[in-house]
Amino acid sequence: MLAIALETPQQPEVEALFAQSEAYAAALYPPEDRHMVDADFLAGTHVRFLVARWQGKAVGCGALVISDSETGAGGTAEVKRVVVDPAARGQGIGRALMQELEAIAKAEGIRLIQLETGPYSTEALRLYRACGYRERGPFGKYDPSPYSLFMERELA
Repeated sequence: MLAIALETPQQPEVEALFAQSEAYAAALYPPEDRHMVDADFLAGTHVRFLVARWQGKAVGCGALVISDSETGAGGTAEVKRVVVDPAARGQGIGRALMQELEAIAKAEGIRLIQLETGPYSTEALRLYRACGYRERGPFGKYDPSPYSLFMERELA
């Protein structure tokens, strides 16, 4: 049974998921175009970090980073570090994480969720598009890059 809950990113199982994600990204993108944040950042008070567990084992995670400049009604947030263990893919874990992140965003008055991913991250792109995210231009502190694809979704 899949369980998704708010947890700390500062735990060995999550760090292992991050290591998998970082190795995958390193094979596809140059270092300056890998915009990953670490567990310490994700433990901040402006972040909601979820861990997906299957029979108690961490098989996925994802974060919602609430904008410092716009919180509350009408605010924005960024999805970061959505990772699903390759051995657990194809079971709807990524979609379940995204749905839970969106539910948290709605409960906190967030109206726009944005994200950055790479154009060669086909599994991630498939997930985000299936969840209703559309391409847009760079946002926040991101610069235009051929290795970045920016997406967003407005919440009702």
